Amino acid sequence: MSKKTNYSYVGVAFIILVFGIIFIPRIIDRISQGDINRADESRSSQVSNSEGKKSDLTYIPSADGGKRKVPEFSFVDQDGDTISNKDYEGKVYLVEFFFTTCPTICPRMNKNLVQIQNHFEEFKDEFGVASFTITPDIDTPEVLKAYADNYGITNPNWHLMTGDEETIYKLANEGFYLYTAKDEAVEGGFEHSGNFALIDKEGYIRSRMLSTGNPLIYYNGIISEEEGVDDEGIPQEITMLKEDIAKLLKE
Repeated sequence: MSKKTNYSYVGVAFIILVFGIIFIPRIIDRISQGDINRADESRSSQVSNSEGKKSDLTYIPSADGGKRKVPEFSFVDQDGDTISNKDYEGKVYLVEFFFTTCPTICPRMNKNLVQIQNHFEEFKDEFGVASFTITPDIDTPEVLKAYADNYGITNPNWHLMTGDEETIYKLANEGFYLYTAKDEAVEGGFEHSGNFALIDKEGYIRSRMLSTGNPLIYYNGIISEEEGVDDEGIPQEITMLKEDIAKLLKE
């Protein structure tokens, strides 16, 4: 072997030694600081939420094949303030349609929402509720304010909103596909969905996947955790809703 070749090996060994002295401690330090992690290797969308990754909650498809997003809206709330979908940007929130004189499902729905509100008290700046009245001619801001006080609504991002009746019904039936209609034949004079829509921080409707492989889409808001099941044996979904809110708060 020539001296030139020996010098080459010595040079390579020297470079490796220098690399080890300078860079290996830096790499170890980066790993200890969390800059390099298994998420970089897997590229999975279902990894630790604390690192800003998406949870396992699915997006609801829209008619055009995209992801269903909250339609734009703008109404007046119980404090007389104009509230739009933009006020909820960056927050996780629930959507419901109700009316203050409802004698059937609304009281149960809103008691469940208050229980959820209290459960996420420490996240009141990041979590909210959008409640749209379907009897805006009755539910003025003053009436909505009294209703909020009566139910113990304290979350600053829980807005009970009123406005143009036709716009509200269009938002319910065409925007969220949460059925709402006048029907004098039923108690209270109105039919409406008892479901809640779960919205993520980017304004997309989200839900968990069922064992059938289909999205739940909406969460039953009528049956409480204490009841467990209703008279027809339908199980409550408030527990899973709270679990899924927690997931979105971590995204």
